[in-house]
Amino acid sequence: MQFNVYEAKSKLSNLLDRAVAGETVVIARSGEPMVRLVPVKQTGTKSGVTFGGSLAGKIKLKNGFFNATTDDELLGSKK
Repeated sequence: MQFNVYEAKSKLSNLLDRAVAGETVVIARSGEPMVRLVPVKQTGTKSGVTFGGSLAGKIKLKNGFFNATTDDELLGSKK
């Protein structure tokens, strides 16, 4: 659903609720779409990184991905 800036300003709370509920909310200026409201998802990842767009839900990081790495591990050295 598309709204102009004036209407979006007066209905912002309602538009936020609609976006969180999954509805596509677009705000336009002079009839030209400018922005899309999307909810911010809480993540359980250590970094808080989320992937959106066509990669949403397709990238999984292995446990330990953010653990420190030694120089030997980076160089492939084995002791």
